[in-house]
Amino acid sequence: MGVPSVRRHRPVAGLRGRPRGGGHPRHGLDPDVVLDMGWGRLVFGSTFDDPAGVLDALRDEASGKRDIACYVPDPQVLVGTSPHELFVDPSYTYRLDLHTYRQRRDAVRDVEVRTVQAREELEQVNRIYARARMVEADVDTMWANQRTRTFTHLVALDQRTLGSGADGGAHAAPKVVGTVTGVDHVLAFGDPEGGSSLWCLAVDPDAAPPGTGEALVRRLAERYAARGRAHLDLSVLHSNSGAIALYRKLGFSPTSAVCVKRKNPINQALYSPVPAGLDDVNPYARIIADEALRRGLRVEVTDAPSGELRISSGARSVLTRESLSELTSAVAMSRCDDKRVTSRLLSRAGLAVPRAVEVTGAAAGPDDDLGAARALLAEVGDVVVKPARGEQGRGITVGVADDDALAAAVRRALTFCPDVVVEQRVDGEDLRVVVIDHEVVAAAVRRPAQVVGNGRDTITDLVRRHSKRRAQATGGESTVPLDETTEAVVADAGYRMDDVLPRGEVLAVRRTANLHTGGTIEDVTDRLHPVVAEAARRASRVIGIPVTGLDFLVPDVEGDQYVIIEANERPGLANHEPQPTAERFVDLLFPETRR
Repeated sequence: MGVPSVRRHRPVAGLRGRPRGGGHPRHGLDPDVVLDMGWGRLVFGSTFDDPAGVLDALRDEASGKRDIACYVPDPQVLVGTSPHELFVDPSYTYRLDLHTYRQRRDAVRDVEVRTVQAREELEQVNRIYARARMVEADVDTMWANQRTRTFTHLVALDQRTLGSGADGGAHAAPKVVGTVTGVDHVLAFGDPEGGSSLWCLAVDPDAAPPGTGEALVRRLAERYAARGRAHLDLSVLHSNSGAIALYRKLGFSPTSAVCVKRKNPINQALYSPVPAGLDDVNPYARIIADEALRRGLRVEVTDAPSGELRISSGARSVLTRESLSELTSAVAMSRCDDKRVTSRLLSRAGLAVPRAVEVTGAAAGPDDDLGAARALLAEVGDVVVKPARGEQGRGITVGVADDDALAAAVRRALTFCPDVVVEQRVDGEDLRVVVIDHEVVAAAVRRPAQVVGNGRDTITDLVRRHSKRRAQATGGESTVPLDETTEAVVADAGYRMDDVLPRGEVLAVRRTANLHTGGTIEDVTDRLHPVVAEAARRASRVIGIPVTGLDFLVPDVEGDQYVIIEANERPGLANHEPQPTAERFVDLLFPETRR
């Protein structure tokens, strides 16, 4: 057994109200208890004699961490002693009485919940924290904690695809799709009430089966009930309606206790009023605004629907529309906007691009004269048809293999733009590389929306559930359309929309990996080959653009072969966790605030 990360402090602070037993807060408790959770520390205020000790403990908060003072007697007095440093967290505290808790008879299907068994699983936990925009934890600290009984780190494993890999064999290991942490108060500080608490419930917004969060909470409650603990407490942000609904469903009741935190850049949104209209912008603008606010910059929402902001430092201000700013010239923007221009510029610079031909609206008129496009199709066997100008995957048809399909795809693309590009389809992974100030900041493989069968639900139901999760994870920006394209992709795989997909079978339901149509993203920045990284840097300089998202097709993410198919002048900076896309963007705009 390891030694838990318990620290005795001079005086420290904590999370939820005065012990119910009344009397001296230290009676029967270990003194001055602070637990290092990896993402920050829990300061148990009820174990301190002097509120000044709680303040001292919070002042010791490490940079980039989020400490929480819980069970602080008279938290308003503590905050009142140093209001410029502390604030009362705008969260609710809920408690589950474990003596009356009733275990669910039928287990949540498709997930296995168990204790963390390997350090590598905690690295996957950090990946989920990043996706949920939570503070990431030090893995070494979590691993040391897990080897004690004071802490319980649980993970949820996706069971749907076990034994049904793409090659017909078993998966090497099930994927971690959720996590929760528990703290045993009796072992932590000798709690005479026999309590415990729940922290950091998080699920993968792309991959977690329905019910994953419930399964994690139930298993943790059952662990502590089996130990004879009296209750399980948690703190949840007041605006997190989904989590609150889950906790109420499971029998948690609100209490009057509160948490106290330190005013730091991570917590700023909790204690500082947000600019008018900021809650109405999309996630791609919000991530930039939040980073600017953390640096003390002024943010004004000039047009919420388009994500337009004015960010100011002193007398200098910059207008942005998501990741597009006044630093991007009109010429650079036009070069990205027209895929034909992009391809010509990159090809002349010696960068690899697909073979392509142009089709104009006149060429696809009554005579349906698509001679050049048909010749390319006959030569390469498979093409992609897309509008010469456009974004978010609209009007693109992938995998066109015959003349009739070519004509139909061209007609569809022409509804979005009078000019169409027909290009050779290149096999490979869809790789997005974000370049800011001519440096690679993030690289991610984008995959088309796919669902995993459970042997019970129809494909339509699976798509609707996947779409709902993607919408929740992206603020409504990513959904899977139930349209003729989805039906066609499903039909090509030999299914109808009302078929029940066999358990464990993975089915792609879109051909393109665009995030706006439900695609998912996997960070591969650390695996990017230097040749591809250098191609991305060169492309940004050829176009002359300070911020761009370059779309590559690569046979191997770690290899040096590639083609560049597009350049985006307004790449989404969200969804690239844990890479610092917003930080580098604000560095570009206001280098004097670089940290």
